[in-house]
Amino acid sequence: MKRREKWRQSWDKLIFNATLSKQTVAGHDAVLAAAEAALVDRQLHETDEVCLNSNDPVVRQGWALKKEVEQLFHGKYTGRSTERILIHVPAPNHSPAGYSLFTNLAESLKFIGVPTCIFDWHGDTKKILADFQPTVLLTSDHANYLNRIDWVEVAAYQRAQCLLVGLTASIEAYENTPLPERLAWATQHGVNFYYTFRDEAYVTTRKDYRPFFDAAYPMLYLPFSANILHYYPIAGFERDLDFAIMATRKSEHMAYMKNIVPEYVGFIDGPGWKHVHNFEFNRERDRYIYARARIGLNVHLPEQLEWACEVNERTYQLAACGVPQLIDHPKLLDKLFSQDAVFVAEDTRKYGQIFKWLLQHPEQAEQGALQAQKEVFARHTTLHRADMLLHQLSLLS
Repeated sequence: MKRREKWRQSWDKLIFNATLSKQTVAGHDAVLAAAEAALVDRQLHETDEVCLNSNDPVVRQGWALKKEVEQLFHGKYTGRSTERILIHVPAPNHSPAGYSLFTNLAESLKFIGVPTCIFDWHGDTKKILADFQPTVLLTSDHANYLNRIDWVEVAAYQRAQCLLVGLTASIEAYENTPLPERLAWATQHGVNFYYTFRDEAYVTTRKDYRPFFDAAYPMLYLPFSANILHYYPIAGFERDLDFAIMATRKSEHMAYMKNIVPEYVGFIDGPGWKHVHNFEFNRERDRYIYARARIGLNVHLPEQLEWACEVNERTYQLAACGVPQLIDHPKLLDKLFSQDAVFVAEDTRKYGQIFKWLLQHPEQAEQGALQAQKEVFARHTTLHRADMLLHQLSLLS
């Protein structure tokens, strides 16, 4: 069965690559180059004067909302919190998603006034503990992360001063090792709490998570969000790309996009795509590409469609950048965004149909983008999540 599934996926990949618009493939590097060139002259696209007076309502609204949220959170905890947070961050080529998540959190904690330091993928445990003197260490409950930390040094540091160690709450269903063994390891190595990017109601009701609570570990919640220090609308661009998607290639992407890519010209980037060579993660550049997209494509993993656990970071990023978003239907979506904010397709056939409708009705597409933008800036930014983390940490003391 596995062999048959692999064969089918290989065949689907061949068909997808064969039907992908030649203009999309040929234009990929030019789109990247244009974004990088524009970024050099960012003062032409990213000032109050330019953006607040833009003819594009998405740019005007997004820039005003960004300023409001930044004013609300900037330096909020300066002189008010004693926490010093050390975050273990993977290399971007090892895990683009992990790099994005953890660097976004680190930047946002610094922004709200909490001393925060990145524990580099190849960092020296003893040195960084001595130099930074953290009160909290965040890493992931996976061998690729844990094996890069000297736990003898962590234990020595904990004996000398207070250090709370938090690991991601990962269950076996997500291809991790048996949980009882990992919990036993955590007890032996001074782990104090777990944290998750999944929805609280999902975690507290799915039985796979029960061992964390039975072991009396506190659970902290940090849902995905948009880092508005990087993802926001910018002025001075025409939406000349039919679509944009920046994601690691998955079979799900090809299934949903197969009726779009032969006929329309857009931008596809990320690890695993045949036409993408030497992929580089660049949050600054991304917003310059999204500024040219008529529609932002978004597709989720099977587990996100089956369980009300999360929506991906892209959902929030597209909303913050003001891109009309065509999305499949992850179960948690309705809890997070209103029906007027995103354009939902229940299956692959409708995905293509709604895409064509959005291109034909740009006014309605823009109204959705404006609504999604309001909602993400109101409650789904990494600044909101950093604030949430500080509150939850205060309850552990």
